[in-house]
Amino acid sequence: MNADDMYGSRDITQWLLDTDTLEEFLQALAETALELSQGEGVGVTVEGDGKPVTVVSAGPAAPKLDEKQYGRDDGPCLQALRTGEEVAVVDMLRESRWGDYPAYAAACGVRSSLSLPIAAHTRTAGALNLYGGPPDAFADKDLTALRFLAAQATGGIAVAQRLADTQEFTAQLQTAMQSRSVIDQALGVIMGQRRCTAAEAFDTLRSASQHRNIKLRDLCAELITNVTGGPPAEPEFRPRG
Repeated sequence: MNADDMYGSRDITQWLLDTDTLEEFLQALAETALELSQGEGVGVTVEGDGKPVTVVSAGPAAPKLDEKQYGRDDGPCLQALRTGEEVAVVDMLRESRWGDYPAYAAACGVRSSLSLPIAAHTRTAGALNLYGGPPDAFADKDLTALRFLAAQATGGIAVAQRLADTQEFTAQLQTAMQSRSVIDQALGVIMGQRRCTAAEAFDTLRSASQHRNIKLRDLCAELITNVTGGPPAEPEFRPRG
């Protein structure tokens, strides 16, 4: 995927369709950002479970410089991630922020950097980190294009998060439907045995569940197994597309 494809008329949906995973999508973004910036490296940092991690990178500089910042729990990349604001370093040798990190970056051949926030102020906040060899390496670069890439990373992560949330909701819904099915089957057994109403059968099952201190679904599954000799039938769940 080249820069013209990424920074043109195509939208994020098409880019996602052209890749099989979110990782591949972000890798394409990182490689395109490296092509546009002509820097020493690009990394995409995302915070998960309170810990930042470089999910993809392009060029040799990004992994070690990202890790140095993670180890210090401070640096331009983490500042952009946490504040949701762009953080530029014009010259590492003239930088007084972040302790020994600027000197380390300069020793690695990186004199400047630019960190652009991704998915700011969300549970999957991150940063697009660009590392340049000379001082002020990004002064004459197309920052609009680079910001556009950071915005697309934000969109891609949001889509992936929504899909993950949908899958979790679907799993929870399926579990709820299966539990309801087991309870309904047990209600039918009790109603047949005692010739009572559904409400009366439910009261019987609930009382037994409380008395034995087990979940209602487990009690119902046990009842059906004892009566039929096999486990309760599970409903086939097909989420609508």
